[in-house]
Amino acid sequence: MKLGAFSISLSVKDIKASKQFYEKLGFTVFAGDIEKNYLIMKNGDALVGLFQGMFEKNILTFNPGWNADAEKLEDFDDVREIQEKLKESKVDLVKEADPNTSGPESITLIDPDGNPVLIDQHV
Repeated sequence: MKLGAFSISLSVKDIKASKQFYEKLGFTVFAGDIEKNYLIMKNGDALVGLFQGMFEKNILTFNPGWNADAEKLEDFDDVREIQEKLKESKVDLVKEADPNTSGPESITLIDPDGNPVLIDQHV
């Protein structure tokens, strides 16, 4: 399966303090809006999303169809194809994509340790 770009989405208590911390590690703001309480920080191909007040747990995030620069990939597995393969492998999904649609969509599953995994397609 081609899952696309990977990032960790962190549920942070103070987005300004988190931004300053990750800047000290060499990350810069790549996307987002601090006034809306979310930022995507980038260091090389490493992506860290900072989200204040949006969700309870940290989330492992994959973006089918995107590379680490949020550029569309020509060759990728659509989230609906990924969903089908996961269901064939008996993976339980918390949120499913409508298989009769195309374009942006997402699915969510939980790993064995309770970590949410978001497969979020934007193209």
